[in-house]
Amino acid sequence: MSWLNLGSLAGLVVLAFLAWAAGGFRRPVPWRTVLTAGGLMLVLGAVVFWVPWTRTALIWINDAVIAVLRAGNEGARFLFGPLALNPGETTPGGSPSVGFVLATQVLPAVVFFASLMAALYHLRILQPIVRLFAVLFHRTMALSGAESLAGSSNIFIGVESAMTVRPYIDRMTRSELLTLLTCGMSTVASTTLALYVLFLKDSFPLITGHLVSASIMSIPAAALAAKLMLPETGAPETLGAVPPMAEDQRKPNTMAALMDGSWEGLKLAAGIATLLIAVLGAVALIDYGLAKLTAPLSDALAGPVDLRRILGWLFTPLAWLLGLPGTDLVAAGRILGGRAILTEVVAYQELGRLGAEGMISPRGILILSYTLCGFAHVASVGVFVGGIGALAPARRGDLSSLGLRALVGATLATLMTGALAGFYYYGQKGLLGI
Repeated sequence: MSWLNLGSLAGLVVLAFLAWAAGGFRRPVPWRTVLTAGGLMLVLGAVVFWVPWTRTALIWINDAVIAVLRAGNEGARFLFGPLALNPGETTPGGSPSVGFVLATQVLPAVVFFASLMAALYHLRILQPIVRLFAVLFHRTMALSGAESLAGSSNIFIGVESAMTVRPYIDRMTRSELLTLLTCGMSTVASTTLALYVLFLKDSFPLITGHLVSASIMSIPAAALAAKLMLPETGAPETLGAVPPMAEDQRKPNTMAALMDGSWEGLKLAAGIATLLIAVLGAVALIDYGLAKLTAPLSDALAGPVDLRRILGWLFTPLAWLLGLPGTDLVAAGRILGGRAILTEVVAYQELGRLGAEGMISPRGILILSYTLCGFAHVASVGVFVGGIGALAPARRGDLSSLGLRALVGATLATLMTGALAGFYYYGQKGLLGI
């Protein structure tokens, strides 16, 4: 174990302290949740990184997801032809790929995965897995049953996970609402996981299994951050047990579930596309203004100043807490800073590019892959506050007041997950698949 590993462990503790500080050093400190959440993170990390058979499981999960992605890409190739081909591929008729096109090569995977998850949910294959994790979180971290159920659901179904606890949202305490929001922003759903796999599968072949483990480990990290920021002082209605999952009207058959899921996936893909168009355009406009304002200082600042560079300066100290090599800090700060504004989609794409070009170390790729595994960006505040507020209009005021706090908590939680990965990774062969 090196100094970098110890630095990651120390960084994990510092990040937890920052969560307490961000909440205003509130008391009483929920020691049971803090200690059990931290312990659960350590156990999960040890299982993923140190248990020999876990590597076999990661390979199996990765191969399964890649096979599903290839199958799902058939529909995109039928519709878009060469536009859906990866660079270097050709159609059976000999037409070559036109190069990388995110809209036709990546976003269709979101539609397919959404339909697949809807079918698995209809067949009641996901529910037992969700409940298993919910019971684990409930019994170990002293969370309410509704918090545990929503957090567990986030691993599989994203922002829609609030639907599983819809009957209880109106009566949740503010601490429960903050945990609900923070868990949502700290994980990625299986419907969007395909995006990040496609960006990183060349430089990090076992990325799929690690993204799944990152989402699981981020739940105790999010609970730790949320409860340090706003400890529970009320009496949650579901404190005693995990409640049954609230479900919408069951679809008449699997085909109907596939159709409904594909429609939801289309809306999600369209939302991602429109968000990227709007945000990237706005950032480009801001960058133009910054370039004009700072032009006289460009020589002193060793180049033009843009928004991602400014955010990179702010996030570099946080990147240092992850236990990254010094050569990776500047790139890591820029990626993490960009994630806060440009979403994790752009951040993962940038990480994949740096990995493919050998501009970042394997340790840096692993740690940042875990750290970026969440919806911790400005746009997600509107998505989660608006989405959950639509389910419980009476709590919109509380949700709105907790939105930015949840974003801070989720950012710190994903950083904790990255630091945890950094603590356990010491260059084990085969863990990245390279």
